[in-house]
Amino acid sequence: MGGVGEPGEAPAQPGAPLPTFRWEQIRQHNLPGDKWLVIERRVYDISRWAQRHPGGSRLIGHHGAEDATDAFHAFHQDLNFVRRFLQPLLIGELAPEEPSQDGAQDAQLVEDFRALRQVAEDMELFEAKPAFFALLLGHILAMEVLAWLLIYLFGPGWVPSTLAALVLATSQAQCWCLQHDLGHISVFKKSQWNHVAQQFVMGQLKGFSAHWWNFRHFQHHAKPNIFHKDPDVTVAPVFLLGESSIEYGKKKRRYLPYNHQHLYFFLIGPPLLTLVNFEVENLAYMLVCMRWTDLLWAASFYSRFFLCYSPFYGLPGALLLFVAVRVLESHWFVWITQMNHIPKEIGHEKHRDWASSQLAATCNVEPSLFTDWFSGHLNFQIEHHLFPTMPRHNYRRVAPLVKALCAKHGLKYEVKPFLTALVDIIGSLKKSGDVWLEAYLHQ
Repeated sequence: MGGVGEPGEAPAQPGAPLPTFRWEQIRQHNLPGDKWLVIERRVYDISRWAQRHPGGSRLIGHHGAEDATDAFHAFHQDLNFVRRFLQPLLIGELAPEEPSQDGAQDAQLVEDFRALRQVAEDMELFEAKPAFFALLLGHILAMEVLAWLLIYLFGPGWVPSTLAALVLATSQAQCWCLQHDLGHISVFKKSQWNHVAQQFVMGQLKGFSAHWWNFRHFQHHAKPNIFHKDPDVTVAPVFLLGESSIEYGKKKRRYLPYNHQHLYFFLIGPPLLTLVNFEVENLAYMLVCMRWTDLLWAASFYSRFFLCYSPFYGLPGALLLFVAVRVLESHWFVWITQMNHIPKEIGHEKHRDWASSQLAATCNVEPSLFTDWFSGHLNFQIEHHLFPTMPRHNYRRVAPLVKALCAKHGLKYEVKPFLTALVDIIGSLKKSGDVWLEAYLHQ
């Protein structure tokens, strides 16, 4: 074993004794252009390599100066393959007297969670059922055909147009779910197959960039409900969530009437997220990052859509149908994806262990055949966040094990009725607005 290492250590040479580091040294390397992290007690300098990280530099950078062991296992399917990229970045290991996690983390909880993951692997809960996902894709394509047939057979009147818009919105919602599965490499055993299939579903069936989605969504999984790390909650100054309410109030910031944000949420939240925010953000990402393949996939979606419906409606009418579908789809997206997160703890980085951080930011919704289908199994949000690469049809099987782990360590395993979960979004927004107003008026 080598001596205690110093900052600026070169990558370890094969066969040479590894330098050892203390956490106080590692903590100094969490700056732009200077990032270290720890995986399985080994210390890696990712400063230069982060820009080449397939998940993006932000994703891996969010774990700077931390033990990223559980995140490493959670996000990667073939660990032996990924370790080949880590080896050249290895600069040392934790000193023997150092704990595996920095700070006041529960080592027993970490150990028990890793044991639980091993049990899930032994139960083959990370193995996908091809027929399940084939049926999902099949029913999406069937809805796309059904919507077109409604207009073809019955004409572009209000009734068939309304029915077609509802069917298309449902199809688009289910596309979100399927591409989400593919993005988490939980369908095929080979990562590349998941990526190609995701590009098809996200690009040809939805008109979005798969790389854009993964860029923002993986950050959400790495640091859920953490400001400036999770894009889903970094929504100020439009909405104030969690700790930002107090901060804005104390600093006398009033860009909008935040004490009424639970009301204007209905005007600009569910109706416009997909239609405006996602469309603009998605296009900007493809252009700035030069994702030309994604741009072609998206163009194929718009070409297909307008070629299919312009003969019936003309270009303005087809555009109106597109907007209607996006608005309906956007309502689904906001309510279904936020019912598990917005009512939970939202704030700045607490540097918790993987299991604790995921449980603090998520809750479940009571399962049923309809809820499971309608939400894409995101009603099992706790299990999904703990095991992102697990196929969703296995969440029910792993849920009792997760619940037992929470009971053992006194962690809250929250399950709500579906309607309660939806109402809690509004209640949480109102509570944050009231907190802002109280802090704003306080002298």
